[in-house]
Amino acid sequence: MQRAVFLFVAAASITGAAFSAHSAEAPDPAVLEQGKELFLTKAVPACAVCHTLADAGSEGAIGPDLDELKPDMAAVKKALHEGVGVMPSFAASLSEAEMDAVAAYVVHATGGTQ
Repeated sequence: MQRAVFLFVAAASITGAAFSAHSAEAPDPAVLEQGKELFLTKAVPACAVCHTLADAGSEGAIGPDLDELKPDMAAVKKALHEGVGVMPSFAASLSEAEMDAVAAYVVHATGGTQ
C-alpha cells in the first residue's frame, strides 16, 4: 500500500512539474528585444528617461524604480494604455503589439509575473 501511495505521489509530482514548465513558456527573444528598444529610445517619450531599470541601464528619477516595483503584465499594460500620474498614455503612439513587447520586456527584466 505504501508503495502504491508513493508511486501515485511521484507520478502526480512529475505531471505537475511538466504542466508548470509547459505553461510558463519563455518569452520570444525578438519580442523582448523590441520591447527593450521601445523602452530605451523608440517610445516617445522613452520609458528610460523616467524609469530606473537595471537591464536597460536606465536611471530615471521621475517614475518608479521598476526593479523594485516588479510590475506584472496587467499593471504595465494598464499604465501604457491609461497613463499614471505624470506618465502619459501611449495608446495613440504605440500599437497593441508594441505595448505588449514593452510589457513583456519590463516583466521579464524585473522578474515580475506574466
